[in-house]
Amino acid sequence: MRSQHIVKDVLTDITSKLKPFIERASREAQLLLMMHLQKDELWLITNQSAEVSNVDRLYEWVERRAKNEPLEYITNSVSFYSQEFFIAPGALIPRPETELLIDDVLKNFPDTDAKMTFIEVGIGSGIISIVLAQHYKNAKFIAVDISPAALIIAKANIEKFEMQNRIELRLGSLLEPVDEHIDYLVSNPPYIANEILLESNLSYEPQNALFGGNIGDEIIQNLLDEVLKRNINFFTCEIGYDQKDRIRDYLKNTDFDSLEFYKDYSDFDRGFTLRT
Repeated sequence: MRSQHIVKDVLTDITSKLKPFIERASREAQLLLMMHLQKDELWLITNQSAEVSNVDRLYEWVERRAKNEPLEYITNSVSFYSQEFFIAPGALIPRPETELLIDDVLKNFPDTDAKMTFIEVGIGSGIISIVLAQHYKNAKFIAVDISPAALIIAKANIEKFEMQNRIELRLGSLLEPVDEHIDYLVSNPPYIANEILLESNLSYEPQNALFGGNIGDEIIQNLLDEVLKRNINFFTCEIGYDQKDRIRDYLKNTDFDSLEFYKDYSDFDRGFTLRT
């Protein structure tokens, strides 16, 4: 007779397996089980005696998480701007701080009915362009990435949100594949210095989406050069917490209308908008 696996017992067991390795073992066990069952937390609480099927897949997930593989890659799901997106190795896992980039664009360009052209450099999973396209209904979006793997993930999300006619994907480095006039450039580029040692869980993420050069802000500087050369009206960009002064210094001998920085939830400098 086949032994039955019920929610309460499974939750206790996988929590104990995660506890030596994961700080929030109980919560992450819940999240893994919820994703496995495709149920929400209320269901989990009120159905403690329900049967859990296909436990082999669940325990494979637990084993992967115990090795510090990010939860989002295991479940192929990430929350961003109150929506669920597909994610997989090959694209950087979106961070909550990147939602502030969206907010800064909306603050700096409140006319969401405008007909304009947005370019995103380094689309990754596609979350920035998709959320902005949801707000700017009449805008055209072109999204560039140097990674074919990232473009596959972005394409999956674009199709999920039915944005195929709104967002065009292009393979290439920075703005090389874009000849069109650009009204608004957005980017969350790699900005970590090459020599920085990262936490082990970050080893699962694409390194070319993390490291920005010997100093870290080289790609940001290249984009600033393009903004000034092409007379791009707006540029909103995420940065490292310690890069504000270097960006100001880089622009000190150039002409532009304004440069405003925004902070993240921990009160660190996290990004800027340049108006030319």
